[in-house]
Order: sequence, then C-alpha cells, then structure tokens
Amino acid sequence: MEANNKIELQQGDITKIIVDAIVNAANSSLLGGGGVDGAIHRAGGPAILGECRAIVARQGGCKTGEAVITTAGRMLSKYVIHTVGPVWNGGKYHEDEKLANCYRNSLQLAIDNNCRTIAFPNISTGVYRFPKDAAAKIAVDTVNYVLSGTDKIEKVVFVCFDEENYKLYENLLTTYRA
Repeated sequence: MEANNKIELQQGDITKIIVDAIVNAANSSLLGGGGVDGAIHRAGGPAILGECRAIVARQGGCKTGEAVITTAGRMLSKYVIHTVGPVWNGGKYHEDEKLANCYRNSLQLAIDNNCRTIAFPNISTGVYRFPKDAAAKIAVDTVNYVLSGTDKIEKVVFVCFDEENYKLYENLLTTYRA
C-alpha cells in the first residue's frame, strides 16, 4: 500500500481516537499544560502524569524535537507519545527541522513499541505560533517520507481540532493523492 493511502484526516478530539498511540504536543517539562497537552492529561488521568514524572526524574524532561512514550491511562489507545514542538521564532532557529523531528521521532517510537496505528495533533500551531500552513506541509511531507520506508505503520491519522487546520491538511493530502 502506498504511504499516502495510509493517511487519514479527521476533525475533532484526539483523546477520543482509537489508535495504538496518540501523539501529545507536550512541553519540555512533560507535566501537562494547555491545549492538546492538557486535554490528553485530563482524559488519560493520573497514570500519564506519573509516568511523565518518572521520565523527568530519569532524563530531565524532553528536548524539542524528541519524543517519549507513556501509557494512555484511561483513554482507548495503548500509549501516548509525547513530543515537544518548536516555538516559532521567525524560522531563524531551525524550527522546520525540529518540527520534522517531532514527526520522525514519534513514528520511530511507535515502530519500536509495535504500534501499527498513530494519531497526530497539529504540533506547535497553538501557543507555539508555528505558521499553520508551513506546519501542515512539514507534517504531511515527513509522515509520507517515513511511511514510504516502512511497512510497520498501517495508519496515521491527522486529527485537526479546528476547521482552518483541517482545510490545510485536506488540500495537502488531495495534492499528494493526485
């Protein structure tokens, strides 16, 4: 199956998606926050925070572009993959590369943990102010590239909370499939 046939698009609440792993747009402290991070911690319950605290004690948090994995707690998924997206600073600090690393490293962690299905939010496009159009292109390009080199991932779902991101992804995915 071609990589782009493994990609789905949904608008809604990522905490309700049934996949092996949900990706969390986390902050480097891994201790919860606003947006999708807060929603995932609330939906998954204290087990996620407990495992995040253990990771922080072991390695001191999570650096931008890297990813760590925990239980999904009370959610229907098995795992949450926490990745720290870059804060947008005009593109002068390799933000594009760091964002692509979020997708690459999350997918690799999914593969390493035998996850066949994974859902991504729109990483860095909220309070981190990454331009939504550029972030969507990086996400779609990076996921397509990784999927073209593996048969371990069966499905990637981009879950857009808002209509603007949904339309950007829809247009990009339509172009890929054309």
